[in-house]
Amino acid sequence: MTIEKRRHYYRLGIVGNCSYIAYIDDEASVRWLCMPRFDSSFLFGSLLDPHKGGQFSIRSPEAFSTRQYYAENTNILHTDFETRDGRFRVTDFAPRFYQYDRYFRPLMLVRKIEPIRGQPRVAVTCTPVGDYGRIQPEIVVGSNHLRYLNLGGHVRLTTDIPLSYVADAKPFILNEPRYLLFSYGPPLEAPLAATVEEFLDKTRQYWLQWVKTMSIASIFQEPTIRSALVLKLHQYEDTGGIIAAGTTSLPESPQSGRTWDYRYCWLRDTYYVLKAFNDVGHFEELEKYFNYVQNLMLRETPAICPVYTVTGDQVPLEQQLPLAGYLGNQPVRVGNDAVAQRQHDVYGQVLISLLPLYIDKRLHYHDTHRTLELVRGLLDRIDTAFEEPDAGIWEFRGRLQHHCHTYLFHWAGSRAAFKIAESLGDTVLRDKAAHLIERSAGKVEACFDPAREVYTQAVGVEHLDASDLQLISLRYLDPASERARRHLAALEGQLKADHGLFYRYVHEDDFGKPQSSFLATAFWYVETLACVGRVSEAVDALEHLLRYSNHLGLFSEDVTLDGSQWGNFPQTYSHVGLMNAVYQIARKLDQPIFL
Repeated sequence: MTIEKRRHYYRLGIVGNCSYIAYIDDEASVRWLCMPRFDSSFLFGSLLDPHKGGQFSIRSPEAFSTRQYYAENTNILHTDFETRDGRFRVTDFAPRFYQYDRYFRPLMLVRKIEPIRGQPRVAVTCTPVGDYGRIQPEIVVGSNHLRYLNLGGHVRLTTDIPLSYVADAKPFILNEPRYLLFSYGPPLEAPLAATVEEFLDKTRQYWLQWVKTMSIASIFQEPTIRSALVLKLHQYEDTGGIIAAGTTSLPESPQSGRTWDYRYCWLRDTYYVLKAFNDVGHFEELEKYFNYVQNLMLRETPAICPVYTVTGDQVPLEQQLPLAGYLGNQPVRVGNDAVAQRQHDVYGQVLISLLPLYIDKRLHYHDTHRTLELVRGLLDRIDTAFEEPDAGIWEFRGRLQHHCHTYLFHWAGSRAAFKIAESLGDTVLRDKAAHLIERSAGKVEACFDPAREVYTQAVGVEHLDASDLQLISLRYLDPASERARRHLAALEGQLKADHGLFYRYVHEDDFGKPQSSFLATAFWYVETLACVGRVSEAVDALEHLLRYSNHLGLFSEDVTLDGSQWGNFPQTYSHVGLMNAVYQIARKLDQPIFL
């Protein structure tokens, strides 16, 4: 049996406008929607509990089949229904366009239902909930809207469908286009149909123009474009923060207990995300994210947290909710205990992200003095934490180690600080950075196992770790060197799986032995193959990995060996990994970059 026939994957698409994200399944049901922020309670959450999660569905009462797809190069989602009585289309989008010298991005989910053939019957249900299913709102019927009270904001469904049909989920004949506008906050005070059509056209033009301004390689264009569109939706424009995923508690593998809340901003992702935006030439997003990080760094205590909310506040500690869980997987968590961990690689991550502000002349950045104070502070934090073990990139909860990956980013961050100091003629900062470069390299070398000719997960530890692929991609090891070749071969021998997958590690952790492969590490492997010149293998591996997307080209966090998607979805780390891998392959193949 082929992977495609037996795999589990998320039959979900996303729409959003950098204020919220809605998850819509291939039967046009809104399965997950949090407002007013990514980390707010869901208003619709049947993804985690079909009974307590509320419902916002558009369905045929007859037997039907569907086809779901994005309008090309946009975040506008179409779901086509085929029934015995005819065909109809549901178009879902979040308004986003530029007007009055700013972006219009309201907390509105807009749904258009239009007949295509015949006279199909349609039934609409809209029953939001509050406080993760604990609150059932009072419903007030207006002249052309339903108001949902006690949900923490002004929640309204404005529609030209007879309200009694919606309130009772009663089927009706669809013989003309119908419109639904679900809003949180100020309601629509304008003609419904004309306004929706105007919003739809302007939103379409916005996304088409956004894609046109991308710098993009001539290879793997469709997955790169979709990945960039996904990444864009996960940026909270008000502050610039980018979340890891818009979901919580989707398990890394069935019944694994590995159910985490990813609706927050991990500083570890800084370098990878900024590199992806930089490579595709989207500097507005890059600068917004850098400003988010800079605001954090300039007001934080010496111990920087690894994860923050979209507003830069402390992430709440985990609590478990009395919800059924995705396919019955428990527990359902909100908050994340990683906030209490020490993950010292974040200092180097942020330092690397600062470097383009000094060496990329396209980034016309003036506030170098304030940024220089930030560089000094980050170097001080590396120096202070140098001998302290940490939880590492994988956020181990039951062990602290001197991780090779952490020291690699001490080394890379110190090198970035050295280049910044040289560009500004700051000899004191340069000398301190040079000292930390040498000191960090010594710790990385302490992780080298001469018998196996490989760098291990941590000092004095035998386990191998996919994060050490970055010793090559970050050029700590010369990609053309024999040591790099042997290191990569040893990692492949233990961590490489079938069909292009690559395990993070294979030893037991706090929750047992992992049963799934982290998809981002597979994209790191592709990038590393390209770095060492094994380009045809990199292309082949990437083509295999593309099979793990869902029907819309969206990638999850994890994949099991049967090809199934698991973990939070879509995972920005996976999409960023794809973008960076494609860029590296294109460089090696000397493929043109379309500007």
